[in-house]
Amino acid sequence: MRAVDSTFPIDVLKADSGAIARARSMAERDELAAIPAPALAEILVGAYLRGGALLDTTVSLLNQFEVLVTDQAVAHEAGRLGGEMRRRGASMSAPDLLVAATCMVGNLTLISRDDAFARVPGLTVEHY
Repeated sequence: MRAVDSTFPIDVLKADSGAIARARSMAERDELAAIPAPALAEILVGAYLRGGALLDTTVSLLNQFEVLVTDQAVAHEAGRLGGEMRRRGASMSAPDLLVAATCMVGNLTLISRDDAFARVPGLTVEHY
């Protein structure tokens, strides 16, 4: 199983050709995808802000993903990653650290177009 960050569902909703092609490829292989809870929340903030049909469409799309919870193991891994990155002079937002940590704890590949995830040591990222 792979996990997606917030960029992937947003790009699918925007009909981005790379995201659509990746989604079709996953569907053809019956490949399941999951979304870490912080990425889910990030997308829903924008959807609830805009409301209406966009909210309905967004919720419908997001319901297709398994939601990965943020638990104590994920929080500890996010803290470790954040500390390690700061020692190297890099930083990342807490939600993105939680997304990365969720993937690390679950041994999942992250599907994203966000280059910031490439800086996370040990995280496997697939760009689309």
